[in-house]
Amino acid sequence: MTQHESTTTVLRKNKKVLIASLTGSAIEWFDYFLYGTAAALVFNKIFFPMVDPVIGLILSYLSFSLTFFIRPIGGVIFAHIGDRIGRKKTLVLTLSLMGGATVMIGLLPTYEMIGMWAPALLILMRIIQGMGIGGEWGGALLLAYEYAPEKRKGFFGSIPQAGVTIGMLMATFIVSLMTLFSEEDFLSWGWRIPFLLSSVLVLIGLWIRKDIDETPDFKKVKKSGQVAKAPLRETLKHHWREVLIAAGLKVVETAPFYIFSTFVVSYATTTLTFQKSQALEAVTLGALVATIMIPLMGLLSDKIGRQRMYAVSVFILGLFIVPWFMLLNTGTTWGIVTATVIAFGVLWAPVTAVLGTLCSEIFSANVRYTGITLGYQLGAALAGGTAPLIATGLLAKYDGDWVPVAWYLAVTVVISLIAIFCASRVKRGPAILAQPNEL
Repeated sequence: MTQHESTTTVLRKNKKVLIASLTGSAIEWFDYFLYGTAAALVFNKIFFPMVDPVIGLILSYLSFSLTFFIRPIGGVIFAHIGDRIGRKKTLVLTLSLMGGATVMIGLLPTYEMIGMWAPALLILMRIIQGMGIGGEWGGALLLAYEYAPEKRKGFFGSIPQAGVTIGMLMATFIVSLMTLFSEEDFLSWGWRIPFLLSSVLVLIGLWIRKDIDETPDFKKVKKSGQVAKAPLRETLKHHWREVLIAAGLKVVETAPFYIFSTFVVSYATTTLTFQKSQALEAVTLGALVATIMIPLMGLLSDKIGRQRMYAVSVFILGLFIVPWFMLLNTGTTWGIVTATVIAFGVLWAPVTAVLGTLCSEIFSANVRYTGITLGYQLGAALAGGTAPLIATGLLAKYDGDWVPVAWYLAVTVVISLIAIFCASRVKRGPAILAQPNEL
């Protein structure tokens, strides 16, 4: 296969697979950031107005945080289905649930219209969203990974990872457009538009997935009669080490993400003297750079090896922690932009680009959906949403000193370096039906 065939031709042959994988991931993160914004600006006023404004805001945020508890449940359920009946059917189900619930939120009547049924229905839709989202990531990743040519698994596996930053950029763009409405129009009907527009993405995703066949790896599993009868039990019994490794690999991908994209906004505007617009613009620019870098780094990993890329990227990310804070503390626009673009756009991108492929390669094909989902959800729960909370708590305890936060980030780096060291020693057994991928 020539170089031209290995890029242009391969992309053309697998265009639908890659678009289907990316669409689901982008919808997931678009929903995540959009709901968080709406929870802060709208839901406390139109779904929880029956209580004190502060309590209403807290209840609104609690409805947002529900997915952190629901996603692991949805992940286990749909991973079981994915390892039992196949990736394609599961992905159609998860996208339908996730997208349908998102659109329904945009159609919900307010508290003024139906009273307590309004917040009850909002919470129900959020639960359904969480269930679908929990199973979407693993399926979207495996759709790309298990269709990938042997020498392009890093690139294909990076495509759904780019959905994180694409979803963030889409949500940022839509929210910025919503600010053009008057407050009255925004609260009355303007906030509904982004939720209803997500139906377009869902329909595109379902249309594309309709014409995609089951993944080659799962076909081999079925043909050989090795479909796991109880994927969760088999994973926990025979692959618990791999689950812990996958969770460890996730730690340094998820904690710095929330620090570089979320915590930085509050740190820059409260502890430092930046305007909120400066911080948000820096994060948006970082997300744009990361969106371009992720597939490029996935492509590069196919040439230099994923484990090597991950280890080197994590090490450099660790070295940049102190310079990141020093640049922020210059109090200048160029300082916060440079810090965010380098940390978020350049150094975080290769870590997330290879994460999904690394996790996929350490599990047997017959329990791969369950294995990567358990590892991902465990790592996200331990180091994801808690990262800004921990960092903010450390700042408060040490009177705004950033050094303890830097040590916290350094710990995540060490955990993931240990995980990649362990991953290099994982010996895949005979249950893996695909040809081993050279790292």
